[in-house]
Amino acid sequence: MPHPTEPSATARLELLPLRVEHAGEMAGVLSDPALHAFIGGAPHTPEALRARYERLVAGSPDPGVLWCNWVLRERTTGSLVGTVQATVSAGTAEVAWVVGTPWQGRGYATEAARSLVGHMLDAFPGRTVVAHVHPAHHASAAVAATAGLTATGELQDGEVRWELTPHPTGN
Repeated sequence: MPHPTEPSATARLELLPLRVEHAGEMAGVLSDPALHAFIGGAPHTPEALRARYERLVAGSPDPGVLWCNWVLRERTTGSLVGTVQATVSAGTAEVAWVVGTPWQGRGYATEAARSLVGHMLDAFPGRTVVAHVHPAHHASAAVAATAGLTATGELQDGEVRWELTPHPTGN
């Protein structure tokens, strides 16, 4: 399976492949407990986030699963502002995004999610792009919709499954 974690850019963001060295700054970006209201858990310490990033960078232990993770760097300031990720398996590319509280409401999640979804469709033709969004997380649902995904109405672990199934080539 190819490894499509090269850097990319949008109008205002650089999507940089996740590195362990990002943990210190990202611990601050992700430090607001409010970020975890819908996704669960609590903010990680820099040390705990470093350990998590070490596991993510090492890759999935399942050879049929590819983990793709990027940090989002605001181009004008050089500050990290969030992450996007995809877990790619045989038929799907499951995507997720998070933008730190101070940078929310600026369209960064939408910009990054659109880029991520497009990248998944290009890198893994024929796979269905999937996201899971808490039913009360209206901002994230809006991001999913703007990125081209459609709510299926199916609940999985209390979250709504959103998806985009690409059309076969030539149709």
